[in-house]
Amino acid sequence: MSTVSVLHITGARPNFPKAAPVIRALDRHGVAQRLVHTGQHYDERMSEVFFRQLGLPEPDENLAVGSGSHARQTADMMVRLEAYFQDVRPDLVVVYGDVNSTLAATLVATKLAIAVAHVEAGLRSFNRSMPEEVNRLVTDRLSDLLFATSPDALVHLGNEGIAAEKVFFVGNPMIDTLLANLDRFEAATIRDQLGLPERYVVATLHRPANVDDPADAAELAKAMHGVADQIQVVLPLHPRGRQRLAAAGLFPHPGIRVVEPLGYLEFLGLVRGAQAVVTDSGGVQEETTVLGVPCLTLRAETERPVTITHGTNRLVTRAGLIDEVRALLTAGRRAGDWPVPPLWDGRAGERIAEVIAGFLSCACRSANDRAGGRR
Repeated sequence: MSTVSVLHITGARPNFPKAAPVIRALDRHGVAQRLVHTGQHYDERMSEVFFRQLGLPEPDENLAVGSGSHARQTADMMVRLEAYFQDVRPDLVVVYGDVNSTLAATLVATKLAIAVAHVEAGLRSFNRSMPEEVNRLVTDRLSDLLFATSPDALVHLGNEGIAAEKVFFVGNPMIDTLLANLDRFEAATIRDQLGLPERYVVATLHRPANVDDPADAAELAKAMHGVADQIQVVLPLHPRGRQRLAAAGLFPHPGIRVVEPLGYLEFLGLVRGAQAVVTDSGGVQEETTVLGVPCLTLRAETERPVTITHGTNRLVTRAGLIDEVRALLTAGRRAGDWPVPPLWDGRAGERIAEVIAGFLSCACRSANDRAGGRR
């Protein structure tokens, strides 16, 4: 019989703040756990720093997969995860978000008849040109426990025929991590370290739709130059797309400051002090929503519409970005309270752990009943 009840799979930067509160809450339930880091993000600033800053245990296994095409990276992870799962044989594999590590672990676990729990289930952009959308759809179809972060996710899962008894509305564990560390986000400290003025805009840009095609990248560079004409822009640049953005001429503008990827505390300190954020990232839309920072998302759609209806997010085009930033800077940051999505209250990890503990208890009783019937 397995001595590991729960095996957590992380691989990319967005996974770590989602996993941390779940792991801590399961510890309080006395659940035996292991943590696997696939190494999909392998740069120190993209992964290891998160373990230190968020108090995550060191991974029990680091597969060190590294980069590659979607097919090659996913296949490599599947081969390595299959061997590890067969050796450890957990009762439940917990996957997070929508990255390739999520998909690979789900496929392997399902074929080995190991139950899967998906944290952040039901998010949909309805744009299948996004690799993440494909990962979401497949993972949700195969998962045994689906933890939804927002009401719209519940609707999507219901429309797709996912059995209601598998789905749990728990809130957002990434927001648990944000709220737990709120006092550690020091805007002035990171601003001084980077030599930034008091007023600045943060940008995060890496989506294929913005950076892969040279024409799109050139249009993005032109739009960002227009933003930088109005206010200092600081761009912690993901390794993905750096070469293309450089070729598009983004960097020479004196108002654009490109920096290496930042740690969790440093990045959210930077965001907390910003006049606005320009992004194509999913998680940043959620973080700005809770921090009350205006967010302009450079995408045609978002799988997180709750950040628009209950937050500070707006979808914008590259052509409209300059005017949108000008309007935001004229209006200034919103004072006082702003809407926050339901159950984004810092207790999502506890809710997830309670469901998992109940699931494991039922699975254990069923196994014992089957064993008793054979005697």
